[in-house]
Amino acid sequence: MNPDPVLEGHIEELVGRCRGLHEDTGLQAVAQWKATRDLGVAVGTLPIYVPPEIIHAAGALPVGLVGGGDQLDVVRGDAYFQSYICHLPRSMVELGLTRRLAGLDGVIFPAICDVIRNLSGVWTLLFPEQKVWFLDLPQNFHDAVGGAFYADQLRELAQDLGDLTGRGYHPDALRRSLSLYDENRRLVRILHRARRRRPERIPTYEAYLVQRAGHLLPVEEHNDLLRRYLRLALARRRPALDNARIVILGAFCEQPPLALIRSLELAGCFIVDDDMLLGNRLLERRLDGPGDPLLRLARAYLSPDRTCASIYDAGQRRTGALLERVRRLRADGVVFAAPSFCDPALLDRPVYQKALEQAGVPYTALKYAENTRQLGSFREQVGTFAESIRLWGDAPAPDPPRRSP
Repeated sequence: MNPDPVLEGHIEELVGRCRGLHEDTGLQAVAQWKATRDLGVAVGTLPIYVPPEIIHAAGALPVGLVGGGDQLDVVRGDAYFQSYICHLPRSMVELGLTRRLAGLDGVIFPAICDVIRNLSGVWTLLFPEQKVWFLDLPQNFHDAVGGAFYADQLRELAQDLGDLTGRGYHPDALRRSLSLYDENRRLVRILHRARRRRPERIPTYEAYLVQRAGHLLPVEEHNDLLRRYLRLALARRRPALDNARIVILGAFCEQPPLALIRSLELAGCFIVDDDMLLGNRLLERRLDGPGDPLLRLARAYLSPDRTCASIYDAGQRRTGALLERVRRLRADGVVFAAPSFCDPALLDRPVYQKALEQAGVPYTALKYAENTRQLGSFREQVGTFAESIRLWGDAPAPDPPRRSP
């Protein structure tokens, strides 16, 4: 089964463009977008989730910020934080101090952990020319309490953004934005569903780059890019491989180096599910419709469609959800890949490991930093893990797969 060189050339060109956006730590794509508008406003958002619809409805460009990755050497950023926290805030400060983020008119910091919370204060002191928002997230998940609180937070943010762009806040504009991002989330779900079914055609390396391109592109353009990639990738002719099907867990905030994702795949793994770039995958239901759009956004967050270590799990459903994903996706094992010093991920890991041991699901664990360059040991560790699954069949017999939502 020989690949079609013309088709592969088109895919390589598209993925290459996404790779360029991945490496665009200076936000040149954002500068180009702003240059085409009389009053272009760009607003950065920290992981893991800030509703981009609110920024878009105000006429601004939402820009996803996830640090500099392995494209950036941190020199000055280390001076602002203690050594025993994750790498992301140091990387963000380095980007700011080197003027790579000067094109942003504001930055939103969601309250997902103490590190991001404190980074908002550091940012206010270091970069007073940029507007800073701290988006407090609900800890009470009752609609009348946490829902009302979060809706008020979103309303204040929407009004501030409207003042920044001069457009004000208009519910109809937000409804139109909700519809566009509903389509974006639908296409991302299709991308991951196709990756699970035909991982030889859609490697995680490519799917990650295509999804991450949405951090810098307008949502309309990203939707077109997703449709084009899916059309091309699903037409590929590639032989099926006897790789181990694994789930990655713990990479929801600070992102792993792209080379680490490649290393896991080259080690003999098909990554059939993960929590990387979780922001536009938390909510899978449609959000447009009648009623107050801010209330719809707030209520959706109170019952997210995916669990996450940084969101209060009122029903204690995380372990059950993980085991169900392993069964439904016919996964052979789980790889815990968490950033060093990520308290939410590392505190959850023993609970997950106990559940996996009781269910007889193999797992292994590693810790990374976003600028990790020595990946040989990771590849050897995961390669040994995948080979043991193939040789000795440690994974339990899975239930028949069901259609993903």
